[in-house]
Amino acid sequence: MKPIMKKVFTLLAATAIGATTVPHTALLAQAASSPEKVAAALSQLTNQEIQAAIAELNKLGIMHGDASGEMGTNRPLTRAELAALLVREFGLDDQSALPATIADASPNAWFYADTAKVVGLGIMQTDNGAFHPKGTVSGEELAQTVSKALKRDIKSVQHWMSSVASPGNAILRGETAYVLQMAHKALPSDHAKPTSIRSLNAITLIVTFDKPLTTANEAFDIAKTDFVFTHGLTLTNMPRLKTGSVATYIVPTSVQQTGATYDLAYKGQAAGSFVGKGTKIGMTEARQVTNDTFEIEALKANGIVDYGYIISAYSGGRGANAFVLDDHEQAGGKTYQIISSMQARQVTVTPEGGSPMVAKYVPFTQSTDGKQESKFRLPEGQVLTPGVTYTVTSDWANLAHATFVAKTVEPLELAGATAVSETSIEVTLAQDPQDELFSGRSVVLMAPNGDQTIATYKYSSRKDAVGVFDLANGAKLTKATTYTVKPIGDWSKASGVVSLKTQ
Repeated sequence: MKPIMKKVFTLLAATAIGATTVPHTALLAQAASSPEKVAAALSQLTNQEIQAAIAELNKLGIMHGDASGEMGTNRPLTRAELAALLVREFGLDDQSALPATIADASPNAWFYADTAKVVGLGIMQTDNGAFHPKGTVSGEELAQTVSKALKRDIKSVQHWMSSVASPGNAILRGETAYVLQMAHKALPSDHAKPTSIRSLNAITLIVTFDKPLTTANEAFDIAKTDFVFTHGLTLTNMPRLKTGSVATYIVPTSVQQTGATYDLAYKGQAAGSFVGKGTKIGMTEARQVTNDTFEIEALKANGIVDYGYIISAYSGGRGANAFVLDDHEQAGGKTYQIISSMQARQVTVTPEGGSPMVAKYVPFTQSTDGKQESKFRLPEGQVLTPGVTYTVTSDWANLAHATFVAKTVEPLELAGATAVSETSIEVTLAQDPQDELFSGRSVVLMAPNGDQTIATYKYSSRKDAVGVFDLANGAKLTKATTYTVKPIGDWSKASGVVSLKTQ
């Protein structure tokens, strides 16, 4: 070992006595002549954390030392080493991959099979066939590859890496061990068990497991059987993994009663108890959207955040709006209240001097277009009467401004329709309806012989003013036929005849 390496290693080893890191200035002074030592100096990990991670990965057969047993903690990780680590960590040998040839390595090289596997799986890339096995790995590349291999959002992996060197630096083997140790904890298990349960608000639980759930166990039809509560409480949608956590889930429930003690059985086994908090979510304003639909707004600025911005499944599609909440629902020193899934939610809307009506949530409208404005629709055939004042109340939310005066809203104009397959059509409006207002709408296709076929909007298919509508009940379009398309209900209107001709 070189003298400078010994000095840095001594400093790092000294930290094993306590849980504090060696000051960055001390490491920088010792490592001034070595780029990899500068990277080590920038890391916020303790040597105790690094050594524990290496010991665990070594025990699991994932990370090995050289012939003398030296683990090379402070040596930059190479791409060949990363490929081997990924294969061992995530059991990639058992996954089928496209054939891949590594142009700059011999098939007899110790790393060849591993590099071909990760390239074939699309986890790592080549440069015109060249893998550059001796090249160093940046923090950014490590985050990308772990995200792909684990099938977890990159924001979560980046969060786990927040204590290692900056993304542009060459990642060290010790740092890599720490990241892979975190990733190993995040491997899904069909035998996951809850370790803690707490009520966050009237419709939301925070449930932490010892391991993440599998994709199958997250599915709503499975989860609603696995999660069984006392006192009639039910799961209202699938549990969602929090971004940045290992195995903590946002679990939406029916409305909890304040102070009630609920028991949870998971997969038939007692999993613990919790007290219903009953806290209502602070919403800002109710306002009309169409003649039968209104929205309830919540503002992040007021400390209310829709779960779509903080769950792993959505973080990739939310861009800069996605962020990580810690275990105390805090970010940037601010505590947030979480709106969990609106699926199956309803509110009461009462006209002044009239009878209350139940308005149900319009699917996929709670945090679209960068806004937190859940839509609710009146019962079929009911409309808001212009000039009448309506008040919105709820057993799960408090509204600062709960009333609005209804007005006449012109229906959206149906501008055209096109067949995209024998079972689907695209409906085009004269303007972008925004916020998925196609949701729950249908059209009727009338053939020249009088036959009628219903087509219903496909959730989340809208692109600007165009939405996909699927034919109902297994119906198919007839070839070489011109259909007349009309909206069902007054959500839209056609200024003229809208026709659709199949090929």
